[in-house]
Amino acid sequence: MTIDRGLVKTAYGHIHYRTAGSGPAVTLFHINQQSSALMIELIEALAPRFRVVAIDYPSHGHSDPIPGQPDFSDYVACAVAVLDTLGIERTSVMGEAVGAGVAIHFANTHPGRTHRVVPLNCPFSPERGRTAVHVRELQSGLRPEDESGFPLTRTVGFMQTVDPGHAPLHPSQSWMDRINTARMEVGRNGWQAVTALANYDLDDGLRRLTQPTLILLGEHFHYAPYAAEMVARAKNARHEIVPNARFCMSYEHASAIAERAGAFLRD
Repeated sequence: MTIDRGLVKTAYGHIHYRTAGSGPAVTLFHINQQSSALMIELIEALAPRFRVVAIDYPSHGHSDPIPGQPDFSDYVACAVAVLDTLGIERTSVMGEAVGAGVAIHFANTHPGRTHRVVPLNCPFSPERGRTAVHVRELQSGLRPEDESGFPLTRTVGFMQTVDPGHAPLHPSQSWMDRINTARMEVGRNGWQAVTALANYDLDDGLRRLTQPTLILLGEHFHYAPYAAEMVARAKNARHEIVPNARFCMSYEHASAIAERAGAFLRD
């Protein structure tokens, strides 16, 4: 399968995207400190039935860096610019972790362009301020940096020992190499996306959703215990648990995600 790539000139500089397939559109949003390169398996799994578009946020992947602190509206604006360039008027949206929040914000700010919503590993907690606490935990050593603030590479052993919660259940070297590459690409802007999540009211975002929504959560994901509370906040939502999945399940369980989400998006 061929995955095409391109750049779209926007108010945020050039935004890089990957796209493949044909049929109803699905737009993918990636995890913090990652890029669309970590969604290649999911693109390939969805492309036989959908036209898939995956963007790199500003400062991430092959998109241009931007200064300051963006918010989810900025990421959504970049996605809209790419979709407009590709001639896509209506899309379903799907994203993991930070990407789940971006997908929810896309749906709420562009309801006429959004068919359905699939948040993967939505990082919702009923505890106010929990996301900000999580960011501080990440900065305390789970994302090592040099004295200038530039990220350092990590090993599979480091992830399994120090930070297993932010790795697949069975992290491969291919995954680790792409994670390290993505962290080098985002560089000192590496806290932009997760800070945008900390600044976003995910509780309100879920409550505002009107589109049919399928919340997919890894069995061992941090926030999976709050599945029922997520569903209760959205007006037209249900959830499913993906067995033997944790973080980065869009990578490790791409086929299962495509099967579950595909049936929902085609319904």
